[in-house]
Amino acid sequence: MLTDQDLYLFGEGTHARLHDQMGCHLTGGQEGAHFRVWAPNAISVSVIGDWNHWDPHANPMQLRHDHSGVWEGQVPQARHGHAYKYRVHGHGGLYVADKADPFAVHAEVSPAKGSRVWSLEHEWQDGEWMQTRHVKNALDAPMSIYEFHVGSWRRGGQGPVNYRELAHDLADYVVQMGFTHVELMPITEHPFYGSWGYQTTGYFAPTSRYGTPQDFMHFVDHLHQRGIGVILDWVPSHFPTDEHGLQYFDGTHLFEHADPRQGFHPEWSSSIFNYGRGEVRSFLISSAIFWLEKYHIDGLRVDAVASMLYLDYARKHGEWIPNKHGGKENLEAVDFLRKLNEAVYREHPDVVTIAEESTAWPMVSRPTSMGGLGFGMKWNMGWMHDTLAFMHEDPVHRKYHLGKLTFSLVYAFNENFVLPLSHDEVVYGKGSLLGKMPGDQWQRFANLRAMYGLMWTHPGKKLMFMGGEFAQVREWTHEGQLDWGLTQEPAHLGVQRMVSELNRIYREEPALHQIDFTEAGFEWIEGNDVSTTVVAFLRKGRPGTAPLLVAVNLTPLPREHYRTGVPLAGHWREVFNSDAKEFGGSGWGNLGGVDSLPEESHGRPHSLQLILPPLSTIILKLETHGHTDTL
Repeated sequence: MLTDQDLYLFGEGTHARLHDQMGCHLTGGQEGAHFRVWAPNAISVSVIGDWNHWDPHANPMQLRHDHSGVWEGQVPQARHGHAYKYRVHGHGGLYVADKADPFAVHAEVSPAKGSRVWSLEHEWQDGEWMQTRHVKNALDAPMSIYEFHVGSWRRGGQGPVNYRELAHDLADYVVQMGFTHVELMPITEHPFYGSWGYQTTGYFAPTSRYGTPQDFMHFVDHLHQRGIGVILDWVPSHFPTDEHGLQYFDGTHLFEHADPRQGFHPEWSSSIFNYGRGEVRSFLISSAIFWLEKYHIDGLRVDAVASMLYLDYARKHGEWIPNKHGGKENLEAVDFLRKLNEAVYREHPDVVTIAEESTAWPMVSRPTSMGGLGFGMKWNMGWMHDTLAFMHEDPVHRKYHLGKLTFSLVYAFNENFVLPLSHDEVVYGKGSLLGKMPGDQWQRFANLRAMYGLMWTHPGKKLMFMGGEFAQVREWTHEGQLDWGLTQEPAHLGVQRMVSELNRIYREEPALHQIDFTEAGFEWIEGNDVSTTVVAFLRKGRPGTAPLLVAVNLTPLPREHYRTGVPLAGHWREVFNSDAKEFGGSGWGNLGGVDSLPEESHGRPHSLQLILPPLSTIILKLETHGHTDTL
């Protein structure tokens, strides 16, 4: 029942569960359904579908008398699985369109564009995960995210696999590789496969390309039972202009701004939500809560936040309208993002929201009570850009660019950062991560392994796009699958083994994740050695935690007597070496560990004399008399 309170919250922009009231809901078991749709400027609305042979006169809907703009109707003939749309008349009857249900929970398989009558029953078996996931999603937990695209991770003989088939293969692989979470590129329903899901029409429906809602529930359920968190890439920044979608829904610009300087995105040729409209805010907030509630999703990665925050994003002078203060900040979008995060963390405090925000907007991952946007974390796009730019340099020139590699530590603790090597870095002619590395084949692999070692020891959570973990050679394409045959080749298998080992160490060593977002967790030993292009630093956990020393040699020259200061005396055991033979390296190293010397270096009372392999990252852990020592 849609109550006066529901309608008040709907208009206010704070309703978080519109999906329980709007759209199509089966009544009386599997027979008959009730429909509700928001179309305040329509002249008439009817439900057309399989049961009435798409006759617009068979099932007219009634406009409520409460000025809400909601049309509703009961259809006794509707059955589970039936396809349907809304026939919408507007503009004095001149505008006629067949619209998919904005609140539909299932859709016809593309290129068909209708919605389906569907129920969302599922017997969840992930109770243990749900009770304990607050620990897995906490800021002090290790979070290593495997980003993937459902349609191109691995294909069967007939093309993309089903959600159910994918669940078991993916879970086995993710457990083997040691990732803690997966992040799906958008699976919200989208008409164009080549948009990768970023042009969404169905904000409450997992795309039917890969199965039913229950198939996707099984996917999430199975991963949870295997101890893997599931993060959904979610797109509230824009939507496509397809006629059956949200665009011009009732003959007016209902979900989007009417003025193209506010309502049309020139970079993506899509429409921009009107965040100042309460009903639109309620629609989007309800979508977010829907995925967390109905599908047990553990987190939302919110796409293109920068495009929401700035009115002049991707626009030239004169192509945008300033805010009421004359500025370029989208004040309505800022308010929406704060309300969104407040609603998410109020309803589900054990999940995480992550912003893809590419500018220096302050306090993205700080509470709204402090003036922040309220996200749990933020992608560190600056780290990604600078690190890849540095690694692309020929090692002989890197000493002149060392600041690119170290600059991220200037601002590393301003936000709760995720370090992303995402799909965006391996598309549109950018090549693969391996292809960005300089040198001959051996050096390219060594550079990549060293970069991964640096990434896993740098403050911040980790995200890697599929294929990067075994050094995919070609850039990603959504039309095929990953080149899994490469994992039979020694160099690629070595990278794969190394990423698995990095994930193991990252999970097991508190110094690498426990106080990840505070300056107390990181300490430079050497960050400006342009003579050798070596960087060294300590990672630390809470008091009582063993510190780790990380040393990175960014040239192909081995350093056989590299001295670095350490704060404590003892035996420093080598727990990781990206140059190990099992990873495809040359096998240089420190024979298991190094004893400290009572000689001052780098302002520390003790020092180590290390062998630094070429193009490598090594990690050493302090131990004394066979026991771990702590700071």
